[in-house]
Amino acid sequence: MVKEHDRIVLLEDLADEGLQAGDVGTIIHIHRLGEAFEVEFVTLGGSTVTVVTLLSAQIRAVGNRDISHVRQLANA
Repeated sequence: MVKEHDRIVLLEDLADEGLQAGDVGTIIHIHRLGEAFEVEFVTLGGSTVTVVTLLSAQIRAVGNRDISHVRQLANA
C-alpha cells in the first residue's frame, strides 16, 4: 500500500498531461482509502509539470530494483 509522499511509477501514457508510462511522481493526497490519488510530477530541477488524479490501477509503488531514466518534456 502506498502512502502520502511515496514515489510512484505511472503505468500508462497520459498524452494530455505530457506524461509517459514509467514517469515517476509523488503522492500528495489519497482519496477513498486508496481508490485514487493526487500525484505531482516534477522535473529533476524541481519545477512542477502537473498534478493529476490517478486511479490505483494507473500507478505502482517504486520498487527496489527500479532505476531512474531521463527524458526531455515535449514543448507545450
